[in-house]
Amino acid sequence: MNAIEVRGLRKRYGDTHAVQGIDLTVERGEVFALLGPNGAGKTTTVEILEGHRDRDEGFVKVLGTDPGEAGRAWRARIGIVLQTATDAAELTVRETVRHFAGYYPRPRRVDDVIEVCGLAEKADARIRSLSGGQRRRVDVALGIVGDPELLFLDEPTTGFDPQARRQFWALVQTLAAEGTTIVLTTHYLDEAEALADRLAVIAGGRIVAEGTPATLGGRATAAATVSWTDADGHHEISTDDPAGVVARLAGQAVSGLKVHQPSLEDVYLDLIGATR
Repeated sequence: MNAIEVRGLRKRYGDTHAVQGIDLTVERGEVFALLGPNGAGKTTTVEILEGHRDRDEGFVKVLGTDPGEAGRAWRARIGIVLQTATDAAELTVRETVRHFAGYYPRPRRVDDVIEVCGLAEKADARIRSLSGGQRRRVDVALGIVGDPELLFLDEPTTGFDPQARRQFWALVQTLAAEGTTIVLTTHYLDEAEALADRLAVIAGGRIVAEGTPATLGGRATAAATVSWTDADGHHEISTDDPAGVVARLAGQAVSGLKVHQPSLEDVYLDLIGATR
Protein backbone atom coordinates (compact mmCIF):
# COMPACT_ATOMS: atom_id res chain seq x y z
CA MET A 1 0.00 0.00 0.00
CA ASN A 2 1.25 3.48 -0.85
CA ALA A 3 1.29 6.07 1.91
CA ILE A 4 -0.62 8.57 -0.23
CA GLU A 5 -2.72 8.12 -3.38
CA VAL A 6 -4.44 11.06 -5.06
CA ARG A 7 -6.40 11.07 -8.32
CA GLY A 8 -8.22 14.00 -9.90
CA LEU A 9 -8.02 16.25 -6.83
CA ARG A 10 -9.82 19.56 -7.21
CA LYS A 11 -10.51 22.47 -4.89
CA ARG A 12 -12.15 25.78 -5.70
CA TYR A 13 -12.57 28.97 -3.68
CA GLY A 14 -15.33 30.92 -5.37
CA ASP A 15 -14.09 31.60 -8.90
CA THR A 16 -10.51 30.64 -8.03
CA HIS A 17 -9.46 27.11 -8.96
CA ALA A 18 -6.71 26.45 -6.39
CA VAL A 19 -6.20 22.77 -7.29
CA GLN A 20 -7.05 21.56 -10.78
CA GLY A 21 -6.97 17.80 -11.15
CA ILE A 22 -3.84 16.68 -9.28
CA ASP A 23 -2.65 13.07 -9.44
CA LEU A 24 -0.05 12.11 -6.85
CA THR A 25 1.48 9.00 -5.28
CA VAL A 26 3.83 8.87 -2.30
CA GLU A 27 5.39 5.52 -1.48
CA ARG A 28 5.80 4.29 2.07
CA GLY A 29 9.19 5.13 3.56
CA GLU A 30 10.17 7.82 1.08
CA VAL A 31 10.84 11.53 1.50
CA PHE A 32 8.64 13.38 -0.98
CA ALA A 33 9.05 17.11 -1.60
CA LEU A 34 6.30 19.32 -3.00
CA LEU A 35 7.68 22.47 -4.63
CA GLY A 36 5.95 25.49 -6.09
CA PRO A 37 5.60 29.27 -5.89
CA ASN A 38 3.26 30.98 -3.45
CA GLY A 39 -0.35 30.56 -4.54
CA ALA A 40 0.41 27.45 -6.60
CA GLY A 41 -1.86 25.16 -4.58
CA LYS A 42 0.71 23.47 -2.32
CA THR A 43 -0.85 24.46 0.98
CA THR A 44 -4.37 23.55 -0.11
CA THR A 45 -3.19 20.15 -1.35
CA VAL A 46 -1.32 19.37 1.86
CA GLU A 47 -4.19 20.53 4.07
CA ILE A 48 -6.53 18.15 2.21
CA LEU A 49 -4.05 15.30 2.76
CA GLU A 50 -3.87 16.17 6.47
CA GLY A 51 -7.66 16.14 6.77
CA HIS A 52 -7.83 19.84 7.61
CA ARG A 53 -9.63 20.94 4.44
CA ASP A 54 -12.45 19.46 2.38
CA ARG A 55 -12.02 18.78 -1.33
CA ASP A 56 -14.52 19.40 -4.12
CA GLU A 57 -13.63 16.39 -6.25
CA GLY A 58 -11.18 13.53 -6.46
CA PHE A 59 -9.98 10.31 -4.87
CA VAL A 60 -7.70 10.68 -1.84
CA LYS A 61 -6.30 7.94 0.37
CA VAL A 62 -3.73 8.64 3.09
CA LEU A 63 -2.48 5.55 4.94
CA GLY A 64 -5.36 3.70 3.33
CA THR A 65 -8.04 6.07 4.65
CA ASP A 66 -9.96 9.00 3.17
CA PRO A 67 -8.75 11.93 5.32
CA GLY A 68 -12.11 13.64 4.89
CA GLU A 69 -13.76 10.81 6.81
CA ALA A 70 -10.92 9.87 9.17
CA GLY A 71 -11.23 9.67 12.93
CA ARG A 72 -8.90 9.93 15.90
CA ALA A 73 -7.22 6.57 15.30
CA TRP A 74 -6.08 7.73 11.85
CA ARG A 75 -4.94 11.13 13.15
CA ALA A 76 -2.72 9.38 15.69
CA ARG A 77 -0.84 7.81 12.75
CA ILE A 78 0.23 11.11 11.20
CA GLY A 79 2.45 13.93 12.47
CA ILE A 80 2.31 17.56 11.38
CA VAL A 81 4.96 20.26 11.76
CA LEU A 82 3.43 23.56 10.70
CA GLN A 83 5.40 26.48 9.27
CA THR A 84 4.59 28.50 12.38
CA ALA A 85 3.77 27.01 15.74
CA THR A 86 2.71 28.34 19.11
CA ASP A 87 4.49 27.14 22.19
CA ALA A 88 4.15 27.17 25.95
CA ALA A 89 7.01 29.51 26.71
CA GLU A 90 7.13 28.79 30.46
CA LEU A 91 7.22 24.99 30.15
CA THR A 92 10.46 23.09 29.77
CA VAL A 93 11.21 21.02 26.69
CA ARG A 94 10.56 17.78 28.58
CA GLU A 95 7.29 19.06 30.06
CA THR A 96 6.07 20.16 26.63
CA VAL A 97 6.90 16.89 24.89
CA ARG A 98 5.43 14.85 27.77
CA HIS A 99 2.21 16.88 27.61
CA PHE A 100 1.77 16.21 23.88
CA ALA A 101 2.67 12.53 24.31
CA GLY A 102 -0.48 12.21 26.41
CA TYR A 103 -2.62 12.86 23.31
CA TYR A 104 -1.54 9.60 21.61
CA PRO A 105 -2.40 5.97 22.32
CA ARG A 106 1.15 4.64 21.73
CA PRO A 107 3.62 7.52 22.00
CA ARG A 108 7.37 7.20 21.74
CA ARG A 109 9.38 7.51 24.94
CA VAL A 110 9.71 11.20 25.74
CA ASP A 111 13.45 11.07 26.43
CA ASP A 112 14.04 9.14 23.18
CA VAL A 113 12.20 11.84 21.21
CA ILE A 114 14.18 14.59 22.91
CA GLU A 115 17.41 12.73 22.13
CA VAL A 116 16.70 12.10 18.45
CA CYS A 117 15.73 15.76 18.00
CA GLY A 118 19.06 16.89 19.42
CA LEU A 119 17.56 18.50 22.52
CA ALA A 120 18.99 16.33 25.31
CA GLU A 121 21.10 19.19 26.67
CA LYS A 122 18.04 21.48 26.65
CA ALA A 123 15.52 19.02 28.10
CA ASP A 124 15.07 21.04 31.28
CA ALA A 125 15.32 24.47 29.66
CA ARG A 126 12.21 26.62 29.30
CA ILE A 127 10.94 27.01 25.75
CA ARG A 128 11.32 30.80 25.89
CA SER A 129 15.07 30.44 26.45
CA LEU A 130 15.68 28.44 23.25
CA SER A 131 17.06 29.72 19.96
CA GLY A 132 14.90 29.70 16.84
CA GLY A 133 16.54 26.51 15.58
CA GLN A 134 16.04 24.79 18.92
CA ARG A 135 12.38 25.81 19.02
CA ARG A 136 11.98 24.30 15.56
CA ARG A 137 13.41 21.07 16.89
CA VAL A 138 10.77 21.17 19.62
CA ASP A 139 8.13 21.51 16.87
CA VAL A 140 9.50 18.36 15.26
CA ALA A 141 9.58 16.57 18.63
CA LEU A 142 5.87 17.33 19.05
CA GLY A 143 5.25 16.10 15.50
CA ILE A 144 6.93 12.73 16.05
CA VAL A 145 6.15 11.97 19.71
CA GLY A 146 3.05 10.05 18.61
CA ASP A 147 5.32 7.75 16.53
CA PRO A 148 3.66 8.69 13.22
CA GLU A 149 3.87 6.58 10.11
CA LEU A 150 3.61 9.75 8.01
CA LEU A 151 5.09 13.16 8.85
CA PHE A 152 4.19 16.45 7.13
CA LEU A 153 6.87 19.17 7.28
CA ASP A 154 5.76 22.62 6.10
CA GLU A 155 8.69 24.94 5.28
CA PRO A 156 10.62 23.49 8.22
CA THR A 157 13.81 25.59 7.96
CA THR A 158 12.46 29.03 7.09
CA GLY A 159 14.59 31.61 8.89
CA PHE A 160 17.36 29.16 9.83
CA ASP A 161 21.02 30.05 9.52
CA PRO A 162 23.12 27.66 7.35
CA GLN A 163 24.43 25.63 10.29
CA ALA A 164 20.96 25.16 11.81
CA ARG A 165 19.58 24.10 8.42
CA ARG A 166 22.24 21.40 8.02
CA GLN A 167 21.57 20.13 11.54
CA PHE A 168 17.86 19.97 10.77
CA TRP A 169 18.55 18.09 7.54
CA ALA A 170 20.44 15.47 9.55
CA LEU A 171 17.41 15.09 11.82
CA VAL A 172 15.08 14.55 8.85
CA GLN A 173 17.48 11.99 7.41
CA THR A 174 17.48 10.16 10.75
CA LEU A 175 13.69 10.02 10.78
CA ALA A 176 13.64 8.76 7.20
CA ALA A 177 16.18 6.06 8.06
CA GLU A 178 13.82 4.90 10.82
CA GLY A 179 11.15 4.30 8.15
CA THR A 180 8.99 7.40 8.58
CA THR A 181 7.33 8.59 5.37
CA ILE A 182 7.88 12.34 5.04
CA VAL A 183 6.09 14.91 2.91
CA LEU A 184 8.10 18.12 2.74
CA THR A 185 7.13 21.52 1.37
CA THR A 186 9.99 23.96 0.93
CA HIS A 187 11.13 26.97 -1.09
CA TYR A 188 14.78 25.92 -0.73
CA LEU A 189 15.86 23.92 -3.78
CA ASP A 190 19.09 22.74 -2.12
CA GLU A 191 16.99 21.39 0.74
CA ALA A 192 14.76 19.42 -1.63
CA GLU A 193 17.81 18.07 -3.45
CA ALA A 194 19.51 17.03 -0.21
CA LEU A 195 16.49 15.34 1.38
CA ALA A 196 13.96 14.17 -1.20
CA ASP A 197 13.84 10.76 -2.84
CA ARG A 198 11.27 12.17 -5.27
CA LEU A 199 9.63 15.53 -5.77
CA ALA A 200 6.86 17.22 -7.68
CA VAL A 201 6.47 20.79 -8.88
CA ILE A 202 3.02 22.33 -8.60
CA ALA A 203 2.08 25.54 -10.41
CA GLY A 204 -1.30 26.97 -11.26
CA GLY A 205 -2.99 24.20 -9.28
CA ARG A 206 -1.45 21.44 -11.42
CA ILE A 207 1.52 19.08 -11.17
CA VAL A 208 3.82 20.24 -13.98
CA ALA A 209 6.69 17.80 -13.35
CA GLU A 210 7.55 14.88 -11.10
CA GLY A 211 10.69 12.80 -10.64
CA THR A 212 13.88 12.42 -8.66
CA PRO A 213 16.03 15.50 -8.03
CA ALA A 214 18.46 14.24 -10.67
CA THR A 215 15.84 13.61 -13.39
CA LEU A 216 13.16 16.26 -12.79
CA GLY A 217 12.11 18.03 -15.97
CA GLY A 218 14.63 16.12 -18.09
CA ARG A 219 17.54 17.44 -16.04
CA ALA A 220 19.61 14.28 -16.45
CA THR A 221 19.59 14.51 -20.24
CA ALA A 222 19.52 18.30 -20.65
CA ALA A 223 22.26 19.96 -22.69
CA ALA A 224 25.23 21.45 -20.85
CA THR A 225 26.72 24.89 -21.48
CA VAL A 226 30.47 25.07 -22.13
CA SER A 227 32.12 28.50 -22.02
CA TRP A 228 35.71 29.64 -22.50
CA THR A 229 37.84 32.55 -23.65
CA ASP A 230 40.60 32.48 -26.29
CA ALA A 231 42.36 34.92 -28.59
CA ASP A 232 39.14 35.46 -30.55
CA GLY A 233 37.11 36.39 -27.47
CA HIS A 234 34.53 34.73 -25.26
CA HIS A 235 32.64 31.65 -26.49
CA GLU A 236 29.65 29.77 -25.13
CA ILE A 237 27.90 26.76 -26.65
CA SER A 238 25.13 24.39 -25.64
CA THR A 239 26.01 20.73 -26.18
CA ASP A 240 24.98 17.18 -25.36
CA ASP A 241 28.66 16.18 -25.33
CA PRO A 242 30.47 18.56 -22.96
CA ALA A 243 33.32 16.07 -22.45
CA GLY A 244 33.97 16.03 -26.18
CA VAL A 245 34.07 19.83 -26.35
CA VAL A 246 36.50 20.00 -23.44
CA ALA A 247 38.70 17.35 -25.08
CA ARG A 248 38.87 19.36 -28.32
CA LEU A 249 39.85 22.47 -26.39
CA ALA A 250 42.50 20.69 -24.32
CA GLY A 251 45.38 21.48 -26.68
CA GLN A 252 44.40 25.12 -27.26
CA ALA A 253 45.29 28.30 -25.37
CA VAL A 254 42.04 28.93 -23.55
CA SER A 255 41.14 30.40 -20.16
CA GLY A 256 38.07 30.45 -17.96
CA LEU A 257 36.86 27.05 -19.20
CA LYS A 258 33.56 26.18 -17.49
CA VAL A 259 30.99 23.44 -17.91
CA HIS A 260 27.53 24.21 -16.52
CA GLN A 261 24.96 21.44 -16.11
CA PRO A 262 21.39 22.61 -15.41
CA SER A 263 20.83 22.80 -11.66
CA LEU A 264 17.61 21.84 -9.93
CA GLU A 265 16.94 25.56 -9.55
CA ASP A 266 17.38 26.10 -13.31
CA VAL A 267 14.89 23.34 -14.09
CA TYR A 268 12.44 24.51 -11.43
CA LEU A 269 12.42 28.11 -12.69
CA ASP A 270 11.85 26.90 -16.26
CA LEU A 271 8.95 24.73 -15.11
CA ILE A 272 7.11 27.41 -13.13
CA GLY A 273 7.92 30.05 -15.76
CA ALA A 274 6.18 27.98 -18.40
CA THR A 275 2.90 28.16 -16.45
CA ARG A 276 2.76 31.93 -15.97
